[in-house]
Amino acid sequence: MRVAKELPDGAYVNLGIGIPTLVSSFLPEGRTVFYHSESGILNCGPLAEEGNEDIDLINAGGQFLESVQGMSFFDSSHAFAMIRGGHVDVTVLGSHQVSANGDLANWMLPQRGVGNVGGAMDLAAGASGVIVAMEHTDRQNNPKIVEKCTFPVTGQGCVYLIVTDLAVIERTQDGLVLREVAPGWTTEEVQALTGATLIITDDVKEFEL
Repeated sequence: MRVAKELPDGAYVNLGIGIPTLVSSFLPEGRTVFYHSESGILNCGPLAEEGNEDIDLINAGGQFLESVQGMSFFDSSHAFAMIRGGHVDVTVLGSHQVSANGDLANWMLPQRGVGNVGGAMDLAAGASGVIVAMEHTDRQNNPKIVEKCTFPVTGQGCVYLIVTDLAVIERTQDGLVLREVAPGWTTEEVQALTGATLIITDDVKEFEL
């Protein structure tokens, strides 16, 4: 819901697998966004309600989507050509790590020894901007926002905004700026769970959903 507020009106937006796919269900009223999927869809609706599923209409995570007027369908190669041609304004991706300078690491977990080189690399390089939507820490409570990525990097310096369950963090030329914290959390608690130094100003707000 918080990420959806960041999507510009009229933007072409790609949603990655996992948490990002939920964004399509929370677009603010009166705002128009054209969702793009590597499976070969442009201008799709939110996640389909139970009973309205169409096996031929899915997002990158295999979830069913609602149909909307003006939808376009095409080959996956054309979908990737849109990304590589710079026609995607924003992509929302999950990640294993994000560094202080906006590096994205989301294609491989070294401890598992497996990973998938997929559309995320094209999106990190071809989309005009990357928003990361993820949990603030991993299952062992280790920070996912770090000073420098220790996992294999997907794209360098591509992330401009990080939205987690605890905070909204903007990457600027000066570093990572803490903009908002979740209700019930303090800036000190968020910093303690962050592996990179945050710039904390006097105007940090609570999430507004």
